[in-house]
Amino acid sequence: MSTYVLQSPVGLLQHAGAQIVLVVSGGGSQVIPQLLAEGGASGIMLEALVPYARSAMTELLGGEPETYCSDQTVRQMAVAGWQRSIKLSNEVGNNVGVAVTASLRACKQKLGQHRIHVATHHIQGTRTATLQLINNLRSRLEEEHIAALLCLDVLVGTFIEKKDYPWRKELESLLVEGEDIVREQYMPPSSWQKLFSDDELVIPVETNAPAESRRVSEKIQDRLIFSGSFAPLHDGHLAMAHIAEEIAERPVEWELSVSNVDKPMLDYIEVSRRAEQFKGKRLWLSRAPTFIEKIRAFPQSTFVMGADTYQRLTDLKYYGGSHQQLHSAIQTICRKARGLIVFGRVQNEKFENPADFNVPTALRDVTCFVSEREFRVDISSSHIRANKK
Repeated sequence: MSTYVLQSPVGLLQHAGAQIVLVVSGGGSQVIPQLLAEGGASGIMLEALVPYARSAMTELLGGEPETYCSDQTVRQMAVAGWQRSIKLSNEVGNNVGVAVTASLRACKQKLGQHRIHVATHHIQGTRTATLQLINNLRSRLEEEHIAALLCLDVLVGTFIEKKDYPWRKELESLLVEGEDIVREQYMPPSSWQKLFSDDELVIPVETNAPAESRRVSEKIQDRLIFSGSFAPLHDGHLAMAHIAEEIAERPVEWELSVSNVDKPMLDYIEVSRRAEQFKGKRLWLSRAPTFIEKIRAFPQSTFVMGADTYQRLTDLKYYGGSHQQLHSAIQTICRKARGLIVFGRVQNEKFENPADFNVPTALRDVTCFVSEREFRVDISSSHIRANKK
């Protein structure tokens, strides 16, 4: 391959064997023709998606994002692209999802900061770059060009570490004082890569947990498991864990699934941030988004959950409307879980007591209900996130 080709973005990505799905929303679409106009693009580009409407983004991410232009949203977009690339190529090798979301100059003057968020996700890591532009210094076309250059820089840098490529030099030359690119990356341990590539269902995470809480064995069974998204972990979770430990007479072990039924997987940066909350505690990462899969990951274990999760166990919509699948799932839960410890919660300003739910007798028989008198904490992760905005 000639030196010229190896100096071009497509040539470098082709040399690395990249298989790319690109997702662009809100700005940065100029990167599409920059990649597709060059010879050899068909060897690396699997698909380019432009979910511009809010409904399109909601469909891509499995729900409405808390903010459409943010570091977290662009990471979700990149993971969605990565998962799409695996589906299209039927492999996990050098597949990568790259995403751009930007709030750029528009017809009407914007009150918010002009900014660009770029992310890539592949089996070996997650990378991001954020650039805040000085408002109204450039035309929309000029801002779009900068977004495209930043996307190329992050995408090529995902596979090849080098700093003197022409597009990076051009990007740096276009920035003025006060405009700095903030970069972040997380390169996971090999065990995380095995989890993300579906070679493992569940793995332990080193969190400096005390020796008495380390119960690692070849068979992951007979444990007290508290599953959740923990975004963030809060005092209500900790209070539930303390009560559950007294009931079950064993330490709680926390489980965070990197997979979700309807949404993209978590990216490595997000997983690492959430795992940081569990220092000194026993944490497991899994690819078990449904409760039946969690039972498979942790057989003959006792599970801690809130009223909302408990209610979903008997909700027909989670079984495709099939009464037979629901009945089979309840049988599996009763047979393979040692028990459930269930806590009430406040929903729509009303306390929901799970003991009042209409559930099958067999499920009720394996459930320990914690009363409102024993536990009531009017707090939730979503409430905490909303107050941080």
